[in-house]
Amino acid sequence: MRNRSWLLVAAVLLAAPFICRAQDATSTALSNSEAETAGIVVSATRIETPVDEIGSSVTLIPAEEIERNQRRTLPDVLQTVPGLNIVQTGGPGGKTSVFMRGSNSNHTKVIIDGIDANDPSQDGAFDFGQVLTSDIERVEVLRGPQSSLYGSDAIGGVVNIVTKKGEGPPQFTARLEGGSFGTFNQSASVRGSVSRFNYSFNVAHFLTDDTPVTPLDLLPPGRKRINDSYENTTVSTKLGVDVTDTFGLDFVGRYTDSTLFFTGDDFSVFPSVPAASQSEQNARQLFARGEAHLALFDGAFKNRIGVGYTNYRTTIQAPDTGFGLPPENINHGDRIKFDWQGNIELWKGSALILGVEDQEDRLLESPISAENDNVAGFAELQSEIAPGLFTAVSGRYDDNDRFGGKATWRIAPAYLVPNLGTKLKASYGTGFKGPSLTQLFVSFPAFNFFANPNLEPEESEGYDFGFEQPLAGDRVRFGATYFHNDIRNLINANATFTSLINVDQATTEGVETFVFVAVTDRIKLRGDYTYTNAVDDTTGLELLRRPKHKASLTASWLPSDRLSFSATLLYVGSQVDGNRSFSIQRLNTDPYFVVNLAAEYSVNKNVNLFVRIDNVLDRRYESPTGFQRPGLGVFGGVRLSWGPTPNPAQSSEEDNKTQITRSEQETSK
Repeated sequence: MRNRSWLLVAAVLLAAPFICRAQDATSTALSNSEAETAGIVVSATRIETPVDEIGSSVTLIPAEEIERNQRRTLPDVLQTVPGLNIVQTGGPGGKTSVFMRGSNSNHTKVIIDGIDANDPSQDGAFDFGQVLTSDIERVEVLRGPQSSLYGSDAIGGVVNIVTKKGEGPPQFTARLEGGSFGTFNQSASVRGSVSRFNYSFNVAHFLTDDTPVTPLDLLPPGRKRINDSYENTTVSTKLGVDVTDTFGLDFVGRYTDSTLFFTGDDFSVFPSVPAASQSEQNARQLFARGEAHLALFDGAFKNRIGVGYTNYRTTIQAPDTGFGLPPENINHGDRIKFDWQGNIELWKGSALILGVEDQEDRLLESPISAENDNVAGFAELQSEIAPGLFTAVSGRYDDNDRFGGKATWRIAPAYLVPNLGTKLKASYGTGFKGPSLTQLFVSFPAFNFFANPNLEPEESEGYDFGFEQPLAGDRVRFGATYFHNDIRNLINANATFTSLINVDQATTEGVETFVFVAVTDRIKLRGDYTYTNAVDDTTGLELLRRPKHKASLTASWLPSDRLSFSATLLYVGSQVDGNRSFSIQRLNTDPYFVVNLAAEYSVNKNVNLFVRIDNVLDRRYESPTGFQRPGLGVFGGVRLSWGPTPNPAQSSEEDNKTQITRSEQETSK
């Protein structure tokens, strides 16, 4: 790690107390509850910003919505988000990729409580299937190239996950759930605050022991299917202390240990068939971050200095097929990142955001060891340049050990039309993804395939524009956004399949539309539709696993203060995919739709009963091809709580809005 990060941290910490002594109590971030009720997002500008003032396309999913729909894993939470295609190899725990606005699955930056969470040992991708939701306060999905604020990996966009923070008197929660596919889930948490100290401790255990994944028609005659088994234990904490009115310290930590037994493929025959014995995957993930925040000049200059750490270790043990037990496949890597961000209030409605980062990614004996360091600086000017006209302009420069310098930029204006309430929005920006350590250094001589240490970054340039229109006192809201992205220098195999080169380019474009209707104060409907056209410009062919059509309809009904119902219909159109082993590389899949129902009843302020039916119509479909998604599933359980927080079924009308009034930018808040 370069010494510049240490010098940066030391200089700011030593110099700050002498710059100024602030007099008023300040905070570097809104609390979770404040952000939610105020309609605030952070990911679009890196500071708390009302959604009405944001030109970028962002979707906010609050904890109340996650809990009402009883979504226990992150892929289930993201299924209905506009512009996203979720691909999961089978049931819970199967590798899960997100294709955002037609970009590649490793073109989405994932941040968990300020920690860069993409896996440095697996091409910078992120497996969404390993994330449980019991401690999540909100998820922000920011679409479009975002490298001017977030650097590499943000070609398609950013998924920002924020976990729950302790506030007020102690709150205890526990949940027990069981049901189909051998499901047995438990979670418990305690959070609150005492004087200047806040705390949150969470533990969740997720088990599905009998999920049918392998399609029966792929099995050789006489071979029985072995169902998948997945177990995940996640522990997390979030701690903070305000040492003074202007200086505080925060810490977050998250550890996941999961095991998946799954059916791989037997390549000893051609075409390959599902293996007779299962493989075992063990995945361990550690995310941690320490942070100091300091406010100066009566809160006009807010500083945040932090260090984050990410560690992945994934092992896959294939079965013995008669030639002895093969060696484990190990992917092990980590990342350490130092960063400083300063938010300067220039005048009312205008802020200057400055930042410096130093990040080191390492590959640890997977099968070799390698490292890469990246230093970056960025700046953003956010302002109201005229009444109702807001804009955010940002630029960033990355200096990388391997490929040198890379500059990116972005502009995102928004305009609120007086009297009509119409919001006009647009954005234009650039993005990039640096070559991964595996692409640069990991070779497979036995297969005559060699890494290429001279790879350049993949690059993108994209824009979008659209509108949102409220009617009938905001009881009706609709809107549409057109997007277009040009991606070039994509990394792919060379003509002889002996190495990797920057050869491909692609164009993705489409439209994201929505409509929201509050039929009554207790009945609300929301519909989303996304059209995506993603084409490989080199071949003229449609990109794999990018459906042209995706639609969803969500409904909520509160017949009484104690009882709530929700329903979701998801439709995904036909897409181009390969077969399970990719011996057939292009075929058209069948479209599918899924209906999910959920209900919850509040026995009293401490006890809630719930039931959920997934895939009500028992639709049998594969996504991706060769991996069957779960059929009809029935689940139920009880949630216990002690403390001042009301149960969701007893929540106020304002809280109820969070379930389904998500507009394109959540402006219904």
